[in-house]
Amino acid sequence: MKHKLNGSFLIDSICFPHKWITNLLSKLHCMPVLLVITLLFPLAANAQAQENNSTNGELHTIELVAEKLAGGYFAYRMKQHVISNMDGTNTQDVTSRYPDSATIPGPTIVINEGDEVDLKLIHEFNPDSSAEEQVSVHVHGVHYDILSDGTLEYINLVKDESATPALFYEYRWVAAPGTAGTWPYHDHNLFNHNGAEDKGLFGALIVNKKSGNVDINIQGQKQSAPLLSIQKDYVLYMLDDTFVGTEIDSTTGQQSYLGVNPTLNAQQNTNVRFHVIALGTNLHTFKLAGYGWVNPGTNTIISEKAMGPLEKHVFTVQAGISSSYKDTVSSSNLLGMKGSFNVHPQ
Repeated sequence: MKHKLNGSFLIDSICFPHKWITNLLSKLHCMPVLLVITLLFPLAANAQAQENNSTNGELHTIELVAEKLAGGYFAYRMKQHVISNMDGTNTQDVTSRYPDSATIPGPTIVINEGDEVDLKLIHEFNPDSSAEEQVSVHVHGVHYDILSDGTLEYINLVKDESATPALFYEYRWVAAPGTAGTWPYHDHNLFNHNGAEDKGLFGALIVNKKSGNVDINIQGQKQSAPLLSIQKDYVLYMLDDTFVGTEIDSTTGQQSYLGVNPTLNAQQNTNVRFHVIALGTNLHTFKLAGYGWVNPGTNTIISEKAMGPLEKHVFTVQAGISSSYKDTVSSSNLLGMKGSFNVHPQ
């Protein structure tokens, strides 16, 4: 639902620390596939959102801000993230885990199966034109009702589900059983019904399994490891011409913005988890040289993964040797889509 803001909206005054990122998405175009997916699956499980409400989970109350950056780009910033019981008691403010400024990609929201999210989106820039008056958050993978789809009335046939300079908008997500995974979220309403994902408004939602376990390859065999054994999470987005990513310290939850084709660091013999998300319009093949991992949902050990737009791939490995990751598609090779994975002795 929309609500009036207390006071006037803030004029954009962000000082974007990574000026080179303004060229990062220059070749990423709005994807027709976004519209197709939204039309075919307009609700990630519409009426089921309330049916699968789990009182055993936690409530994440989030304020997310959409800001305008230099060069005509946009980004999300975490203003506040509070975790509590479903009734709002026993609160924990985890806002300090996130960068202070708006970044591309946006914040990675980490929750568990059974959790719910109340997300308030705030439009915090002075639009240069009427086309910039609406901004939204459309998430994949979890459950919600029609009012939390984050699309325009043109798509959902109900209303424009956007924040505007004068009104914030609230979304409700339910991580019902079976929604575990890593899911992209992005704007769907800025400029047009495709939104401004290509201008920087995207991020990720990680839903951890309620079981608290992950699959891992140990000496060529699929085994189960506790989620708590993971020391780092790497969230890597494959754009049309580069990788960009975020690192999460799984012990503290602290998130670090890594930039373009980032160098990843790990301690030897520790478990680390990769979340690879393909955005843009190109096809990709992700490879981590010298490593094999469990193909999700199977017992098969693989060493590379072909991916298309909006596909995601999540796997866990034990850091053994220093290596590199890359997109092996020939055009991506020419563009230099690769980075280092450095493993340090403990």
